[in-house]
Amino acid sequence: MSDTNATVQEPKASFWQQGFFGLIRKNKQAKVGFAIISFMLGLAVVVAITNFLHIQIVPYNPLTQNVGPDLAAPSLAHPFGTDEFGRDVFSRLIVATPNDMGIGLAVVGFALVVGTVIGSVAAFRGGLIDEILMRGTDIIFALPALVLALVIAIAIGPGLLHMTYVLMIIWWPSYARLARGQALKIINQNYIEAAKLSGKGTFPITFRHIIPNLLTTLIVYATLDIGGVVLVYAGLSYLGVSVTPPAPDRGASVSNYQDYILSAPWLPLIPGAIIAFVVVGYSLLGDGLRDALEMR
Repeated sequence: MSDTNATVQEPKASFWQQGFFGLIRKNKQAKVGFAIISFMLGLAVVVAITNFLHIQIVPYNPLTQNVGPDLAAPSLAHPFGTDEFGRDVFSRLIVATPNDMGIGLAVVGFALVVGTVIGSVAAFRGGLIDEILMRGTDIIFALPALVLALVIAIAIGPGLLHMTYVLMIIWWPSYARLARGQALKIINQNYIEAAKLSGKGTFPITFRHIIPNLLTTLIVYATLDIGGVVLVYAGLSYLGVSVTPPAPDRGASVSNYQDYILSAPWLPLIPGAIIAFVVVGYSLLGDGLRDALEMR
């Protein structure tokens, strides 16, 4: 049996058949989540580009002190009020947008690629290779993620780039395990056997036949998972191991402003609400995609 004849019967993943936007149109939750995430990602891109070009799009320089009275309440001049140094909180939180949005996509994107390849190869090859890859995965997976991230972050020092590396190191094992489980369901299919008989090697079969047919599940999982990365990053920022002050960051803002929860409650509540807004957006998008696929 030739590989060409066999692959005619190979199923196409629903995600690729209907398309990303086709699935979103089928579910109200997905539409709302997509609108939220599109807005936040668009804002993050605009802020990143204008920062690179040294163009100020916010009302005030986020690092400049005494642009208004200390601890001023929200007003037209300062929509989110001012902090204890008289800095405009609105400007600081807007400028911080690329931090959590960028790190969420970077970490989950890396985890999706690495985990999918490792899990798929482990399932396809089996035997000793499967044992080595999955036992290494289990070692990292068994460690408390937040504690491990905190230890590594303290060891290599604070910084957004360092935090991205830390989360990349600890985030891929769950994708490897999920990919392996899904790959085990399809490696005995006729089109996989035909590809083996045609003389194709591990990586051609993995990338041509296995990965495309398990990406639907993984992409939906990844969409839900980005919100988890945002929360973990916010928690680490709250603990002071992310950006270096006085650079603005939402997680760090909650930590810095928590002492004013009674006298100026908007200071810690607003950045916390924005973090929650982003997480809810990803959750709605992921849940909506999953429901649309299940309905199909």
